[in-house]
Amino acid sequence: MKRKYVPDLTRQMAICQGNYARLLKLLPQQQVMCREFDLCHNAQQVHVTLQVDEVFRYTSTVIMRQSQPGGSRWLEAPELVIRLYHDAGMAEVICARRRRQLSGVYGYPNPDMHQPDEKHQLNLYLSEWLNQCLRYGKEQEQVLLS
Repeated sequence: MKRKYVPDLTRQMAICQGNYARLLKLLPQQQVMCREFDLCHNAQQVHVTLQVDEVFRYTSTVIMRQSQPGGSRWLEAPELVIRLYHDAGMAEVICARRRRQLSGVYGYPNPDMHQPDEKHQLNLYLSEWLNQCLRYGKEQEQVLLS
């Protein structure tokens, strides 16, 4: 008999707090509405765009897009919608590719074939890409607020 997935909230909060800190380094004080990075690592080149979509007093929304020159026509380029909670100092992936908002836990199997820990995996994925941008990213031209 399979055990039900139970999220580790302490671990998830730590990942979200780390993502928030990384995003603040990449988008300082949110005066920069869009930053673009070219990453070249292990002979692979990827273009990452971080775009501030909404800014409110306690939250902001950032969209992260990736593209690869000469990428596959069979695979969609990843796009994550990230919500920053400034009062809690956390950032989490709320949806992927503009789909409906992700649930914290999914039963399995489900109609959309999400993994039971889909949201956790996407937050880890975000963490890895933000780290890559900080380590290997070569920043493109900045677009400043008017």
